[in-house]
This record gives sequence, C-alpha cells and structure tokens, in this order.
Amino acid sequence: MRPGKPYPMGALWDGLGVNFALYSPHAEKVELVLFDHADDRAPSQTYELPERTGPIWHGYLPNLRPGQLYGYRVYGPYRPEKGHRFNPNKVLLDPYARAIGRPLRWDDSLYGYRPTDPRADLSFSEEDSAPYAPLGAVVGSGFAWDNDQPLCIPWEETIIYETHVKGISRLHPEVPEALRGTYLGLASEPILDHLGRLGVTTVQLLPIHAKVNERHLVEAGLANYWGYSTLGYFAPEPSYSTNGPITAVQDFKMMVRALHAAGFEVIIDVVYNHTGEGSHLGPTLSFRGIDNKAYYKESETNGRFLADFTGTGNTLNVGNPHVLQLIMDSLRYWVQEMHVDGFRFDLAAALARDLYEINMLSAFFQVIQQDPVLSQVKLIAEPWDVGHGGYQVGEFPWLWAEWNGKYRDAVRRFWRGDAGVGGEFATRIAGSSDLYEHSGRKPFASINFVTAHDGFTLEDLVSYEKKHNEANLEENRDGTDANYSINCGVEGPTDEPEIMACRETLKRSLVSTLLLSQGAPMLLGGDELSRTQGGNNNAYCQDNEVTWYDWNLDDRKKRFLEFVRRLIAFRKAHPNFRRHRFLTGKADASGVKDVTWWSPEGREMTDADWRAPDLHAFGMLLRGDRIADRDAQGHPITDDTFLLLFNAGDATVSFTLPNAPAGSPRIWEVMPEFFESLPLPDFAPEEAAPLKAHRMAVLQARR
Repeated sequence: MRPGKPYPMGALWDGLGVNFALYSPHAEKVELVLFDHADDRAPSQTYELPERTGPIWHGYLPNLRPGQLYGYRVYGPYRPEKGHRFNPNKVLLDPYARAIGRPLRWDDSLYGYRPTDPRADLSFSEEDSAPYAPLGAVVGSGFAWDNDQPLCIPWEETIIYETHVKGISRLHPEVPEALRGTYLGLASEPILDHLGRLGVTTVQLLPIHAKVNERHLVEAGLANYWGYSTLGYFAPEPSYSTNGPITAVQDFKMMVRALHAAGFEVIIDVVYNHTGEGSHLGPTLSFRGIDNKAYYKESETNGRFLADFTGTGNTLNVGNPHVLQLIMDSLRYWVQEMHVDGFRFDLAAALARDLYEINMLSAFFQVIQQDPVLSQVKLIAEPWDVGHGGYQVGEFPWLWAEWNGKYRDAVRRFWRGDAGVGGEFATRIAGSSDLYEHSGRKPFASINFVTAHDGFTLEDLVSYEKKHNEANLEENRDGTDANYSINCGVEGPTDEPEIMACRETLKRSLVSTLLLSQGAPMLLGGDELSRTQGGNNNAYCQDNEVTWYDWNLDDRKKRFLEFVRRLIAFRKAHPNFRRHRFLTGKADASGVKDVTWWSPEGREMTDADWRAPDLHAFGMLLRGDRIADRDAQGHPITDDTFLLLFNAGDATVSFTLPNAPAGSPRIWEVMPEFFESLPLPDFAPEEAAPLKAHRMAVLQARR
C-alpha cells in the first residue's frame, strides 16, 4: 500500500487505483478491509493505512476498480465514560462512501458493547461485525449528463411538490412493474406526465441518503419509510435502485436528468443534524466507531452521553470544522456530481448550535453564504429542533427560505372555525411580513404549506379530529395531538352525502388558500389524489398501502384533482399572487392601496373588526395595477385585480362588493373554479354576493 494523499476524503478512483482518506483525530491505527462479495462473512484483504497527516489517515492501492467493497477497522481507546468508543472488532462504513455496497443486516455484533451485559454500554464487545456491517463501494465518475443544466426557476414562480421516491410510483398501474417504487419509477413517463399536468415546478424528495432501518422496527415488521435516519451522507439509498445497491448512483442521476428534461427542479431533504446510530446505546456502524468524540456533540454534563437536540439520541458536532467540512463536501457533491437544485434541511436549528445554544451567525451559515456553489441553490430550513430555544421561524439568514409552521397552523385553525385567528390568517396569506421583512427577505422566504409528510394528509385533515396511529405499534402515543383538524361530523370514512360535501368544500378552501397566498406554496404529494393514511399522522414506519399513493380514482377524487390542476394554472397565470415584494396596505399618491381588507358590510376592515373573536369572514382586494415588481427587462408587472372572499363560518355571509378599479369593466366575474361558492357567475359593484359556509371565492376585475 502506497502513502496516498489526505485529500480528497473518502475513496477516490483515479483510473489507476483508489486513494483512501479517513478523518479520526483520536485513533491509534486504521485498517482498510476489502470484501470480494456482499455475502462474504470476512474481508479478503486487510491493509493498515500507512500515513497520517494531521487527523487524516490515508493510503493508496493501485489496480482497485469501481465496485470494490470496503470498510474500516479503527483502533483507539475504549473509554465510554470519556466519550471514546473505538472497537476494532467492528467493520465501519466510510462516512464519505459514494455508494452502499452492502446494506446492514441486524445482529448483536453490530454493537460496540455487549447488549446483554448488565453494565450496558460500558462493556466491550469482542464479536466481529464483519458478516453484518454495511459496506461502502468504490464509485466511478462517468455519466452522460448530456446538456443537463440547473433550471434556476425563480422563487416567486416555484411550486413545490413534496413526495417520497417509493410511494409515488409503487402502486401506479402504468409504471412498468420493475420500476415501481424506484428512482426510475419516479422518472417514468406516467409520473412525469402527472406532474406536468398538475403544474408543479419543483419536486422535493423525502430523504434519499442511505438510511438505517432501526432494529426495533425491523423486528416489529415495520420500516423507517421516511428515511430520517441517515447512514451515509454521500450514498443514495440503495433500496430505490433497480438492479442492486451499487446501481443506485446511476439510477439517481438518470432520475434527475429525466426530471430536469421534463422541466422540474429536484430538491432533496437532508438530515445533517443526527445520524442513524442513535444514542450511546445505538449500534457502532460508522461515525461512532471511527471517532465518537469528534463526530458527535457530547452532553454538557457527562462525556459518556451525547447531546440530543433532535429527539433521536445524538447530534452531529457542527462546531468541529472537520464535521462541518463533511457536511459542506456532501452538499457540494449532491449539487455538482448529482445535479440537485437545492436542499430542505431537517431540524435546521440544530445546525446553528456551534456549541449548545442557537447562533444564527454560526460557522455553518457563514460557510454556506460565501460558498460559490451552495449560495446559488435553493436552501430551505425546517426552522426548529427540540432543544431549548429551538423554535426559530423567521430567524434564519436572508439567503434561506423556511417552512412556515405558523402559516400551517393559522390556515388550519381559520378554516376549522377557531375564534380569534382571523388577523393572523390575513397576515400569513399576505406573505408573513412580520416574520421575514425585517431581515430583508422576500415573501417567498415563507414556504407555505397546509400539510406535509409529517402529519395528516389533506384528506385526513378534514376527516379526523384525532390521530389514529395504532399501526405504528406505539399505543397511539406517537405523533402530535395539535392537528387543528375537523371531521365534519363523523370520524373517518363515511358515505353520508352531507359530510362528504363538507369535507370536499373544506379541502377546496384549504388548497385554494395555499395556492393563492403570497409566498412559495408546497403541496404534499398525493393530496391532489385525495390520499388518506387512515388518520395516521406519523406514518414514518409504514412502508405499505398506508403511505403509497392510490392511483385508482373515483369521480369524487378525479374532480378534486382537476380542481387542483386548474388552481395551479390560475396561480401561474397571475403575478398578483406571486409578488416579489411584501404588500403594504398603504395608499399611493392617487389614494390607491396594493391590498385592501374588505368587510362583508361593504367597507374597509377596522382595527375593531380584526379584534373581534368571532371574525370568520372578510375579503382581500389585490390591485393588479399596483404590483411593485418589474420583469427581467425592467418593465412594470401588471395583472387583473382580484377580490378574494373567505367565509370560515357555519352560515352564508353576504358580501357587499367594492367598486371595480377604474379602467376595468364595471363587473366582478367569479372565477370558474369557485362557481359552487356563489350563486351567480358575475356581480356588479356594491351588489350583495352571498358566500356559502366554509367556502372561499375569487372574483376578477379584468384589465
């Protein structure tokens, strides 16, 4: 074995051989182990890495080729009370492995301690994990990207579709059977056609990094379906490939290329806050055995335990510059080599903890802001974690967009009929300037969503008042109780016409609000198909028909799908709903406001109106001739004027309509999508428009 080089990290094939480099500052010796076949119970060759440069161990082997399976054994102190958990009996996955050559197979030998020992993690296991440990695979660099380029869809034009790689195609009857539930299934013609006809611009994938299926789930016949349990930050999840684990890299690239060619951006959900190794009682698969004390953040009070800002037992130590480098190298790899267009960061507040407190000036944000690659892609934060002070909605740096949890809750509560939320509802649909304007951000910093993978689907949001998670085998204790949902009179499935009509009405009001709010909308995949999870609001472990999309649509579901398609097309046709600047509500020199909040009584809303606890109905007048935006050529952007009417109450409300803008026909036309909400297709100014209960309507004054 030759000395090799300390950079780049991981296993790099140069056409003649492979350079191996591993970060482990506290190790005393590192061995590279090579396997000939995935089912081998022991390595065929073992080499000691001959060189150490600073904290990097490295070596070079000539004549190795892509496809070679490998792992490490790392020697060092085993002192759990001091945070050191080295155990050379454990074969370890390279944190920089570009592919998984063999997924893990659960066995007691995967633990660094003896699981049956009364002293638990303080004991030392001498069992060899070689037959069961996950292995990395050397990857070649060739792929024909052709002319694939980033699509760079502007934020104000972005409509996000959050989906699971497997779930979207697993049951689709027109997807070739061999492709269902795979990367290539997502890229198949039937799925691309559906997304194209739907009109979304950006596909956001639940985690595709190689994952750990936790042992207790496997033994219970369940699985970590969502994938928020990362094993490796460079390797795509092998179970979504079509021909074994090593082809996952090629399949993922083919998927991205096909999505780009069809006009869709690709955002991936990434989990850099914790790994699948769990707490101090978890298995020793990679980071823990390579250097537990370096990769993970220790408890403030006891080095034996790990800090936990995620609820999963461990937190990566982003305050360590080498761990920060790992994250940055991973992000750049997925942009430059895998061609993704952006990232959604799970529990992103944890990444702001250089030490233990939240710091929005932390090194993580500074490094991303100055990076010429990462600063140019879409960055979305889930702006909270479970630690002290972890709820950070509205506090991320200007480069970032955020999942707006306050938007979700306000919209749900308003349409459920809760008292005292009308004012916040108005603030949220206007772009949440209270959260984002102070830092110089735009309305699209708010990722608006009503439903997401975590929680009820849209169908379940109007069908269940309580969670029903019994299938998760946790006695219904898991998942949030704060769903702000409604069932319209019956819990769960029913054939009662009045109840079904109520649910369909609320679904239309919720999705209409989402797609006509200022900000960037995110639609949960399958909501357009009226997908149900049977009231399960935490279906992370359900890799089955509970979460897979059902493509057999009856007439009711087909009508709703068509409604969503038309609504998305309506949003895309009108810049009034996707402004680049926040609404002000202030009159210009001619006395005209960009937005006017309208009382059903035929006047502007007053402060007293907003304070009324029983406020369930009002209007929003958006002037299309007062859009303070310009196009790429610098020309002013104008649009028709729209009047949005909301009635979340239980009875019909009669709205006295305002005057139409000067220069427009003196008539308010009801948009066809909302004909069911009002009795007539058009109304004159100052005429009374009776809006039915639980409904929304949009009226247009044409230019």
